[in-house]
Amino acid sequence: MADLNERDAKLVQYLSEAYGKERELETTLQAHIAMTTRPPYEKRLEQHLRETKAHAKAVEQRIKKLGGGGQFTQTAVGKAMAAAKGPMHAIRGTGEQEKMLKNAKTEYFNEHEEIATYLAIETLAEKAGDRETAKLARGIRRDEERMAKFLEGQIKTLTGAVVTEEVPASQRRSAPRRRSAPRGAPTARKPESRR
Repeated sequence: MADLNERDAKLVQYLSEAYGKERELETTLQAHIAMTTRPPYEKRLEQHLRETKAHAKAVEQRIKKLGGGGQFTQTAVGKAMAAAKGPMHAIRGTGEQEKMLKNAKTEYFNEHEEIATYLAIETLAEKAGDRETAKLARGIRRDEERMAKFLEGQIKTLTGAVVTEEVPASQRRSAPRRRSAPRGAPTARKPESRR
């Protein structure tokens, strides 16, 4: 790494953390795609994998432009950790829908970690006067926010699928109904006003 001034060293530090997370998530997303049986969910995960790879490349280029580049050993560690978690993700849950639900919850958690990371980078860059890094972080953060919103819907859908798959119909509660008075029962009247 070249001799960086304090500002650039701090930006490179934060960007390197983001780069490591992006590369780790590539491995996680590939494992989750292999386990997904819902075509719309699988398609969105594949799209996000492409985004994740593009994010990593853009962040790497920005790090190099700032004079960094020796920090990429984090990537190998992150990818190894993600690869080790993959088989564990395949066996968690009691049914197919629950496995996908647990994966979606993990993905949702990761998206919010990335949102926080890129918000910090964006803010740091803005306050340090680095418009290019701020713009990059803002764009990536928006992609992560869109994915988190998608996953929020998937979590609801998959939770419903778990209930259908694993809870007998006789044990499912339907939406609460308003209790109405039995037929022929007197209805409550408004008190009459006195004049």
